[in-house]
Amino acid sequence: MENTNLQFKTNYAVSSKIEPFYKGGKVQISKDEKYIFCTCETRVNVLEISTGKIVHSVEHDDQEDITSFALSCDDELLVTASRALLLKQWEWRQAQCTRSWKAIHTVPVASMTFDSTSTLLATGGCDGTIKIWDVVKQYCTHNLKGSSGVVHLVEFHPDISRLQLFSSSLDCGIRLWDLRSSQCMCVLQSHYSAVTSLSFSTDGGTMVSSGRDKICTVWDLKTRKAKRTVPIYEAVEGVVLLPENEDFSKIGVKSKDLHFITAGSKGVLRVWDASTACCIYTQTLPSTLNPVSEDEEERDDDPCSIMHLLHLPSSSRLATVTAEHNILLYQLPELTTQQQFVGYNDEVLDVKFLGKNDSHIVVATNSCQLKVFELLTNSCQILYGHTDTVLSLDVFKKGSLFASCAKDRSVRVWHMDCDSGQVRCVAQGFSHANAVGSITCSRMKASFIVSGSQDCTVKVWDLPADLYTTERDVHQLTARATEKAHDKDVNSVAVSPNDKLLASGSQDRTAKLWSVVGEGNLGLLGVFRGHRRGVWAVCFSPVDQVLATSSADGTTKLWSLQDFSCLKTFEGHDASVLKVIFASRGTQLLTSGSDGLVKLWTIKTNECVKTLDAHQDKVWGLHASRKDDKMVTGSADSNITVWVDVTEVELAEEQAKQEDQILKHQELSNLLHEKKYLKALGLAISLDQPHTVLTVIKAIRRGEDRLELLEKTVLKLRQDQKESLLRYCVVWNTNARNCLDAQAVLQVLLTHLPPEELLQYQGARTHLEGLIPFTERHMQRIGRLLQASMFLNYMWQKMRVAGAPSSMSQDEEMDTTPLAKTQSFFVIDKGSGEEKGDEEHDSDGGQDDPNCSSEEEDNEVSIVNKASTNRENKTNGHHHSESEESSEEEDMEDEKNEIMTVKCPVSSTPLCQTLAS
Repeated sequence: MENTNLQFKTNYAVSSKIEPFYKGGKVQISKDEKYIFCTCETRVNVLEISTGKIVHSVEHDDQEDITSFALSCDDELLVTASRALLLKQWEWRQAQCTRSWKAIHTVPVASMTFDSTSTLLATGGCDGTIKIWDVVKQYCTHNLKGSSGVVHLVEFHPDISRLQLFSSSLDCGIRLWDLRSSQCMCVLQSHYSAVTSLSFSTDGGTMVSSGRDKICTVWDLKTRKAKRTVPIYEAVEGVVLLPENEDFSKIGVKSKDLHFITAGSKGVLRVWDASTACCIYTQTLPSTLNPVSEDEEERDDDPCSIMHLLHLPSSSRLATVTAEHNILLYQLPELTTQQQFVGYNDEVLDVKFLGKNDSHIVVATNSCQLKVFELLTNSCQILYGHTDTVLSLDVFKKGSLFASCAKDRSVRVWHMDCDSGQVRCVAQGFSHANAVGSITCSRMKASFIVSGSQDCTVKVWDLPADLYTTERDVHQLTARATEKAHDKDVNSVAVSPNDKLLASGSQDRTAKLWSVVGEGNLGLLGVFRGHRRGVWAVCFSPVDQVLATSSADGTTKLWSLQDFSCLKTFEGHDASVLKVIFASRGTQLLTSGSDGLVKLWTIKTNECVKTLDAHQDKVWGLHASRKDDKMVTGSADSNITVWVDVTEVELAEEQAKQEDQILKHQELSNLLHEKKYLKALGLAISLDQPHTVLTVIKAIRRGEDRLELLEKTVLKLRQDQKESLLRYCVVWNTNARNCLDAQAVLQVLLTHLPPEELLQYQGARTHLEGLIPFTERHMQRIGRLLQASMFLNYMWQKMRVAGAPSSMSQDEEMDTTPLAKTQSFFVIDKGSGEEKGDEEHDSDGGQDDPNCSSEEEDNEVSIVNKASTNRENKTNGHHHSESEESSEEEDMEDEKNEIMTVKCPVSSTPLCQTLAS
């Protein structure tokens, strides 16, 4: 591609987002098995299973966290409970709250459930009471007391005709309540720890309970006694009874006896035979995932543990919710993984585009698991292998191979099958003495990877030629070269486009350039010094011999690879700059910082072209697609944002907008020429250009019957157009040249519209307040002008005319008889025939004599200076403040702009000769 086609980027827009939708708590699946309902702080999110997207969300107005919720069995009603002790009933498809009432509980509600008829709602509170609500008739039917502590489990018997409710609280017993008598019929005692779930047989005669005491108990509900206790050897969070009439031979079920599936702290699904109390099938974990051994002490926060187990009977599937907020769907009877959803990513540490045409992204979060998202469907693939937090990622040129490093001191290479999209680990290496914080891949071909560690060393790992051609074998990598590169942690490493150079950035405030050609150790070529704090990222230019570095001192620097000097420094971030990459074929930079901002820079001008704000926390991950038309960012706020370059789109929109403006202006000119003033005024207002609207108003006022035409035109406008016109009048009224047009429009509006309607206009009060002071100033100016004109008239009448009869007394009264209809001696000419002053003087004095010669027109006597002097002498008699004097000077300037002259035609009369001289 030629450089002449290069176009600088100017803006990016958000294309898609991967946001947290589940942060722990209850999860429920709709009866039609199309939606997953889950809590996320103050919201209940509805996830569509087929697309993996949030389609609905309900949120409490009080911004209180939702403690529990329940969806009715007919999927119509959703009831939520918050810490504000309110219950809200929702039409969840429209996100509308239809009813709200007090929960009566003295403390928050901990558990909720509907009966099979969607009529009764049971709420278990932290106060040890259970309330039963009739949601149809809207009243509380039962108040069941007797439980000790938090009632964390309530469940109706599936046969509603029995009117039985089961509950469990901190005393570890299972209480059976008879709703007819509101009495506790019995307490089923078997567990010594919290009871986590209940599952009923099809006929309703058998129940299985699970607990964190590592046992499951099978109950006969007719005798209300335990039939068998099955030791599970793990804290059990969920149990599901397998249907009796289906074939589950693939998971070891060979008899028609009672079988159930458990899920718990070991993170695996297991099938049990209730009659023999034996485990007949254990789910196969990914080869790289090491289950918790029975000898190890189990942790409550184990990321592998399963917190919920749900049965989807219609589609014969199981859903599990892990401690890391991942929701996985398994297909029965094989228990194969069908879909995976990530509810919460925690802190995103790195993100890279992956796959053909950058169709996927791979994400490193504050977890030992890697997550690969398909951008089109948001479906996720969870990769197991590392045993501690993954810190950094990098992708090879072809996009199907990538590398990762983690706190477990290891590096791994992964391969994604282009057809199936499945990712597997193909190589791993262990030889660092501390956490591996950065990794980079060779650029030309998949020949080596380089890692930088907190042990201050940089290692080069050669990759075998048959890396991903062999079946399922994980290659063991050995380091070809090891170098103690820095005095502190190595934060970043990068390989040059020709695979011959290596750059490293460290917490010791320096970046270094190394040669990777040949065997043995790395060769140090130079050191880049200049940053005041640790260097977070290094990146080679794809076209120039330049290195970019970003630092915790808030700056990004460009360095020459020839003499290691600093070429440019970019300052703009308020905090550490965590990542830097090149864009637009090396002519621009993209940086991300701890301030949550992403900035686009043009290298040539050192200018920040655009600042993108879509994150609330540190932006650790920043990567551009191979086509350079997209980028992806990952932040500590758990959000992953995909951005698309909209430079060409915005340019096309701007050009289209300009073309549209030209067409509209041409149409406006045509309408004015055709004297279609109403359409012209409406079009001018739609352009939102006050000067263009003023041009139309002037054109209307130049026509015949201008007042009537203006009224007719303005009053036919829509209300929003009148609002705009009133807003424009405020602007016009500030200028003496346009004030008459503004006052003419205001006269129409104030005369024909009632005050109540005017006050309905947006910002009407502000506009009217802005009109008053300038209108008063214009009135004062007109008053002074009128005084000056009367003074001239008085002077004219009092002048002694040469050759007049001697009998005329000097003190004789003023002659007020009208002049003859010949040419008037005085005409006030303001340069515009539109103004009121012209109309008054024209009506008094008539028109200029068209027969006057050019010599007569040249004989003009200007009396502007004299009138101004008279006004100054008059006003100097009063005491004004400095501000008032400056205002008077402005008004006099306005008056001078009107160019008032007195024209006197040359004639044989002595007076005219005197004035002409």
